[in-house]
Amino acid sequence: MYIHIGEDLNIRAKDIISILDKESAKQSQIVGEFLERHKERLINLSKNPFKSVIITYDKVYLSPIASGTLKKRSSQMNIQEFI
Repeated sequence: MYIHIGEDLNIRAKDIISILDKESAKQSQIVGEFLERHKERLINLSKNPFKSVIITYDKVYLSPIASGTLKKRSSQMNIQEFI
């Protein structure tokens, strides 16, 4: 299953390691260090300030879509898998 994360980009749900909201990402020293170390893999999908950080196995995305919305999308997809 795929999840739309912004700017016409869909990624496979099974490739997602973590989805963080903007405030958690900004307040966490560990996340800040992780993002600093992986700048070359960082893709900013947001024309405005980002709302969430999506970490996958090979890339890190800054998304204009809120983490709660992304969670709902992933939950809806899991329900659809069983139907």
